[in-house]
Amino acid sequence: MVKKLSKKEKAILLSIAREAIIHATHNKELPVLDLSSYSFELVENGASFVTLHRKNDGQLRGCIGTLEPYQPLILDVQYHAVAAAMEDYRFPPVSYNEVSNLTIEISRLTPSLALSYSNPNELPGMLNPGIDGVILRDGGRKATFLPQVWDQLPNPEQFLDHLCHKMGSGQDLWRKKILDVSIYKVEEFHD
Repeated sequence: MVKKLSKKEKAILLSIAREAIIHATHNKELPVLDLSSYSFELVENGASFVTLHRKNDGQLRGCIGTLEPYQPLILDVQYHAVAAAMEDYRFPPVSYNEVSNLTIEISRLTPSLALSYSNPNELPGMLNPGIDGVILRDGGRKATFLPQVWDQLPNPEQFLDHLCHKMGSGQDLWRKKILDVSIYKVEEFHD
């Protein structure tokens, strides 16, 4: 696992995410970040998910991220904050009036680890509920659940059923064949 972020680094990322969402709701260009003024942990390549919830009822309002690091973490968070607010196909774009009623949650992902198994019945026992994020792949289809999803789906079999459904296949696909499965951990924080 990479070095944990400090409280200050988490606060910076949350601030940059909120600022990016505000700019996006005004159709403004995102602020250009001077990477030389941030810590190594914030400018090294990192993978993140940004999740938005409504403060008044806790309902999901958007969630977008990436599984593999390809840009500095601080830019990844900035980019995915805008994407979660404006491009999550499940929701209309966030309006400026909604921004103050949003809780921003950032999940910084560790590199994924492929699981090797020979019988589908082994898979549920290989997962650590509440700890592992899970990626399923079947051909060109792929889906993931962050570890936080275990709060709603604590049973590994149900978790896998729902993840198969999210991937666009039958819920029982994981029971019928060996899939490409990877796990990862997250460092999660919110404002």
